[in-house]
Amino acid sequence: MRNTVEQQNRTHTVVDSPIGPLTLVATEGVLSAVYMSEHRHRPPVETFGRPDAAAFERVTAELAEYFAGERTEFSVPVRAAGTEFQRTVWAELRKIPYGRTITYGELAARIGRPSAARAVGAANGRNPVSVIVPCHRVVGGGGSLTGYAGGLARKERLLALERGQLTAG
Repeated sequence: MRNTVEQQNRTHTVVDSPIGPLTLVATEGVLSAVYMSEHRHRPPVETFGRPDAAAFERVTAELAEYFAGERTEFSVPVRAAGTEFQRTVWAELRKIPYGRTITYGELAARIGRPSAARAVGAANGRNPVSVIVPCHRVVGGGGSLTGYAGGLARKERLLALERGQLTAG
């Protein structure tokens, strides 16, 4: 396999979490992905770069605090690759308060594209930085749990954790 410049500038590690192993990927030292096992749209592991757990100490600590119910916002810098539309959706996701949910239609309206709920849903599903960019906080009309790249059981677990209905164990 050819080693591209981007792959040379990438590092990764795998950390345990209450929702299963999370693969953390950084590009040029900035967090660019948090993938769950069985994550839809997960690229091949060969693209994650070299292993380097030390490069992820801050994000690992923040994730542990989140899962312990001690952190409601993440401060680690994130730079996810995507289209301009996707990045707009992902930026808006970070504004959804901890423990709250909004619908795909509401998210579309927030970015000034009220008729683009399906496109917003597709962009939401392509979010490469799960948990930290909280795509799990977006639900279907009427509050139904629909779509999640890591599976609906994980989405339900994350929402329950944020509502104080679940401990990290």
